[in-house]
Amino acid sequence: MIAAAEQLAPEVGVKSVCHALGVSRGTLYRHRKPGPQPAPRPVPEHALSVTERQVVLETLNSEPFADLAPAQIYNQLLDAGQYLCSSRSMYRILKDNQQVCERRNVLRHPHYSAPELLATGPNQVWSWDITKLLAPMKWTYFHLYVILDIFSRYVVGWLLAEHESASLAKRLISETCQKQGIPPGQLTLHADRGAAMKAKTTAQLLADLDIVDSHSRPRVSNDNPYSESHFRTLKYCPEFPDRFASYQHAHTVSGKLLTWYNTEHCHSGICYLTPQTVHYGRAPKVLQRRQQVLDQAYATNPGRFIRAAPRVQQLPPAVWINPPKKEEHPLIHTQ
Repeated sequence: MIAAAEQLAPEVGVKSVCHALGVSRGTLYRHRKPGPQPAPRPVPEHALSVTERQVVLETLNSEPFADLAPAQIYNQLLDAGQYLCSSRSMYRILKDNQQVCERRNVLRHPHYSAPELLATGPNQVWSWDITKLLAPMKWTYFHLYVILDIFSRYVVGWLLAEHESASLAKRLISETCQKQGIPPGQLTLHADRGAAMKAKTTAQLLADLDIVDSHSRPRVSNDNPYSESHFRTLKYCPEFPDRFASYQHAHTVSGKLLTWYNTEHCHSGICYLTPQTVHYGRAPKVLQRRQQVLDQAYATNPGRFIRAAPRVQQLPPAVWINPPKKEEHPLIHTQ
């Protein structure tokens, strides 16, 4: 890697080639100008000899001590009137012979990379999740399924059920794709790692519809921010009750709130436009009318605008889930 970096650096630059090859620039610079090599560490006079180290290793591996920790062996040897070396030296000898390791079958979590999803228009990336609504009886809930377009924040599909089910999720996804006219190979569907999201029936449906399946990392709620933010907006509405009296009550209230969210709620992430306006391509006309109002205000009294003529906020060209670094992609929009 260092040799390749040295060859390419004069042509594309040190920073670019190091980033492409995954090599630290400091490593490359140290390779170019190696400093003085440290002198080899002298062996202490009181260090164990090769023969003494072999005796210690054989003792540690002997029948009475093979399954004991060096600290236990050290003290048992003292009780028997024998001293070989310190317990720390026993550890060093075991390490030098590759005999220090975890003997239990320890669960090791795999590495999950953060999903990086980009939407430059509606119906490219959907996010979906399920939230619980308090039912009449204690410890009972209704389950609200919501599919959200992350670019427009438009709720493209929803469903209320008395239980969480992969079959219901499959039906909702299928009907929503049909309603929105999603062609094969266009959509990415992102969700967390709930049971319905990871069910085999859901995965098979997405494969049949040629939809890319994306999941959050385990125990990382920030990987599904748009659905989490949407549920918070709904539950903080004054019309949202503490507890629903019945399934019909929950269905009616959910329908009204989701309709309000799509058609009336001015979302801060999309220039205070409604999700419906952005989703169906009416945003440019609305922003143009806003700009005309500002232009008229500026023409009437330009002294009130000290720095420059006012300009309306424009829609972001791209919306991300976990955007990369700015130098890695030209379209970066961080919420």
